[in-house]
Amino acid sequence: IIDIKRRNNIRRNHSVTHLLHKALKEVLGSHVNQAGSEVLPNRMRFDFSHFEAISESDLRKIESRVNEMIFESLPVETIITNPKDAYKLGAVGLFEEKYGQEVRVVKMGDYSMELCGGTHVSNTSEISMFKILSEGGVSSGVRRIESITGPAVYTHLNELEELRNKASKIVKTNKVELISKLKSIVED
Repeated sequence: IIDIKRRNNIRRNHSVTHLLHKALKEVLGSHVNQAGSEVLPNRMRFDFSHFEAISESDLRKIESRVNEMIFESLPVETIITNPKDAYKLGAVGLFEEKYGQEVRVVKMGDYSMELCGGTHVSNTSEISMFKILSEGGVSSGVRRIESITGPAVYTHLNELEELRNKASKIVKTNKVELISKLKSIVED
């Protein structure tokens, strides 16, 4: 029996790897290539080739671009073809790997096209939302982004709201004045 909730969360996190890969290439450059990933129901880890830490500004651009593609409600289609035709179509993949007679290409609108055998959403809007939790180095020339999608983003936002509420109560101010109150405390 398939756990539908679990499967849908995996589909969200797997599908977002394709959007993230494309956004990384757009923001950081064409040298970026996937170096591994881990897709779980509650989060996703994406390893990629890059030579330096990503600035906060670029992380925001990447996250924004992925969410833009989610909100565009791009159709997700699967094309079964041979490796040579997949390459001609412009699909991204490790073409030096050995493939059989057929490959599976996952196309997300006109934005992303990659070789992939995994489970995916049928429309990017099913991902709901994408949030980067962290970015860091794994090894020389390899960076890692950890992220969440869908219901996990909603849970994350609620946890952040609870932290803000607790901090406001501790320093005896409202949420709007929290930052200025904290600055004042630090200055004192």
